[in-house]
Amino acid sequence: MKTIPSVQRTFHVSRAEHGERRIRPGVAPPRPTLGRLPRLTRIMALAIHFDRVLLSGRFASQADLARAGQVTRARLTQILNLTTLAPDIQEQILHLAAYSKGRAPLTERHVRHIAAEPNWDKQRKLFDKVMDRIGRNDPA
Repeated sequence: MKTIPSVQRTFHVSRAEHGERRIRPGVAPPRPTLGRLPRLTRIMALAIHFDRVLLSGRFASQADLARAGQVTRARLTQILNLTTLAPDIQEQILHLAAYSKGRAPLTERHVRHIAAEPNWDKQRKLFDKVMDRIGRNDPA
């Protein structure tokens, strides 16, 4: 019996422009683990957006915005209350690190009572206490 020599090569298929597939030599590079943005980060962004929409006059009232956003007026109020947080706290919330497993360490419930405090200095102290209690989740 005669054996036929074989050639072994490592390659991967990648996508090029317009979805075109290309064969590339070597092993495919590992995909980055992006993780998920914390829900609080998304809600903070939504609060800022809702606030801008209301200030622009596109909706006559919070009730109209709630109807259009398909949320209750009470929920809209909860979301908009986040805009009363000190600007630096809002910034920290918007830049919370993404996570890939389990639950986000900082939730909306952690900051609701902070948003109810009108004094920004007191808000900062309360926020620092919460962050120390749950462990800092600073952006990398």
